[in-house]
Amino acid sequence: MEQGMMNRPDPQANRGTGPDILPLLPGAVCCPAGEETGPKLPSREQAFVTGSVETPAGRLPRVSSRLERRDRWGAIKARWGIGRMGYTLDPGLYALGVPDGESPVLVSANYKLSFDRLRSALAGRDAWILVLDTKGINVWCAAGKGTFGTEELVRRIESIGLKEVVGHRSLILPQLGAPGVAAHTVKKLSGFGVKYGPVRADDLPAYLDAGCRATEAMRRKGFTLTERAVLIPIELIEAVKPMLMISLVLFFLSGIGGPGGFWENAAAYGTFAVVALLSAVAAGAVLNPLLLPYLPGRAFATKGLWLGAAVAVTVLALKGFDPSVWTGRLAIAAWLLVIPAVTAYLAMNFTGCSTYTSLSGVYREMRWALPLEIGMGLTGLVIWVVSRAIA
Repeated sequence: MEQGMMNRPDPQANRGTGPDILPLLPGAVCCPAGEETGPKLPSREQAFVTGSVETPAGRLPRVSSRLERRDRWGAIKARWGIGRMGYTLDPGLYALGVPDGESPVLVSANYKLSFDRLRSALAGRDAWILVLDTKGINVWCAAGKGTFGTEELVRRIESIGLKEVVGHRSLILPQLGAPGVAAHTVKKLSGFGVKYGPVRADDLPAYLDAGCRATEAMRRKGFTLTERAVLIPIELIEAVKPMLMISLVLFFLSGIGGPGGFWENAAAYGTFAVVALLSAVAAGAVLNPLLLPYLPGRAFATKGLWLGAAVAVTVLALKGFDPSVWTGRLAIAAWLLVIPAVTAYLAMNFTGCSTYTSLSGVYREMRWALPLEIGMGLTGLVIWVVSRAIA
């Protein structure tokens, strides 16, 4: 977790542990009892489908590598959390271009943003895209959750009749899906060997042209400024919703205490409470990902605490509370606790989408950071209420 470090996910390090391989027994990879047998084909009526292609397994939808305006608009909405959990496509097999029995088979998730990134990277190529049912979750996260895994992959190979469509027995999986897939089990149960492609979809053309050989650079996952910045919208939207409600409560509570009338007090002190909370949100959801490699500390919560403290000092300096009176001292103490607590909590949200952390590391951090953040936040709110009551 050194700052600026780029982890190198090892596709061969996967042990195939977890729920993916436990239920897999020879002869038990097809449909459960009561379900229909035979190929399960994705709908050809989906908006992005451009045609169809006849195969021994049935008529399959054809897609293009060119993204239309509705695809790009859908991606923008998903980035901002609008319809994010419903931005999916049917699992199954899709034809990209005009593939034949020897065309490569690339595996993806049924989160449409992942699917679109894959097909748009393969302009002018003919390939089959095997989409797994990851419940609308991207490849990396789905591999960790088990939905992009051995069992689903083997089941999908059988359910769409892939052996009837292609003559070879090779699959190309995204490298970031390796933690969820036991390649040796897939080979044993389906007959298909697994190759791990590059981390980035944009490197696929070079990977394919090199005979499915990845360079050292293709195996490395960075976390650049651009990659961090694209995470901001959805985190910001999710954080702002509850904070606006809390800000509204604090605004009206501010009117109860103070030397003036209700609205005069609310305007003077409640407005600052709203600004202070929104500053904490901006620090945790915007500044934190942008400045992540440069913030002190290894744990994300530590980074957030330092950043929150800096923001709190800045906001308090602009407000100019009088430290010579008790109300001023209490207000300063309250916001020096609340703002860093909120910022640190929001900063921890990025542990699941960065290359800096591991699952065990996240668990260790949460065990000490969450109680600290909750304690700081609640203590700060109590002190703030007291400061308003004695004003």
